[in-house]
Amino acid sequence: MKVIGVVGMPASGKGEFSRIAADRGIPVVVMGDMIRRAVAGAGLPLTDENMGRVSAELRATYGMDAVAHLTVPAVEETGAPVALIDGIRGGAEVAIFRERFPAFLLVGVRASFETRLRRLGSRGRSDDPHSAEDLRRRDERELGWGLGDALATADIYIENEATVEEYGRRVARLLDAVGGCE
Repeated sequence: MKVIGVVGMPASGKGEFSRIAADRGIPVVVMGDMIRRAVAGAGLPLTDENMGRVSAELRATYGMDAVAHLTVPAVEETGAPVALIDGIRGGAEVAIFRERFPAFLLVGVRASFETRLRRLGSRGRSDDPHSAEDLRRRDERELGWGLGDALATADIYIENEATVEEYGRRVARLLDAVGGCE
């Protein structure tokens, strides 16, 4: 099984990358969905604060690779020759995926702070930061989990500063190049 992991700062374009892959028939497992389920399971409202708190509790209790361990079975259950993991947050998670999936490719998505802040206004997710200060805090939190380390270990990088259409073309070319489409 070939597994493509996608890592990037909040609102960098991971979700759009995943949407394009899904449109090409690649099953997508979103790591944030594992956290959203845990937040909902705890009976908490789905807010950025609760997402961060539950994520931190999972990592403090089970280790920095806790969410990766929750994600592996979901990837395996797809039964697909190629699957995509969206939302890797740390080097410990990358290590688990590289160990469990020998044909693992990590793609780093890059976008500036200003571009990411602008995009947040149009996403409309309840757990999104709502201001520049909120985004800075979220960036710091996720960098504290090792997001910078994970980005540094990417096998391939893709820039996302242009239009959605141009980014889509770049993602499609990358998926074609790595054989990540049917």
